[in-house]
Amino acid sequence: METLVSLWARASRAVSPRLSGLQLEALLITRRSPGINLTGLAVEVGAALPAVSRLCDRLEAAGLLCREPAPTSRREIGLTLTQQGTDIIDALLSRRSQLFGDVLSRMPTAARRHLLASLQEFSAAARERHLNSSEQA
Repeated sequence: METLVSLWARASRAVSPRLSGLQLEALLITRRSPGINLTGLAVEVGAALPAVSRLCDRLEAAGLLCREPAPTSRREIGLTLTQQGTDIIDALLSRRSQLFGDVLSRMPTAARRHLLASLQEFSAAARERHLNSSEQA
């Protein structure tokens, strides 16, 4: 697990400008869910709404995120990535793929299959825990 986290962090350090883990997470969530509102983002990152609002202020000031009126409600504000934000996330994902692909290419095929199956189970368990904790909140 330590090696996995180290590779993940190395890919993140290659991104310019350098962003915190929370900032990267907010950008990744916004990319996955364009138009997400502040409340939805706060739930996703597990932070208080005022903290997420300040986080978005910083990302917006850096030119990575923009706030736009939601198409379904004039009162609601949706978050989207700017082109610069998209470029940074694309570079991050590309670097992660490159680093992980290099490691995976040195593993035997059977080991890669086993790893994939294990990671799928891990992801399912994590999603289930996230859903259960969201329902209890």
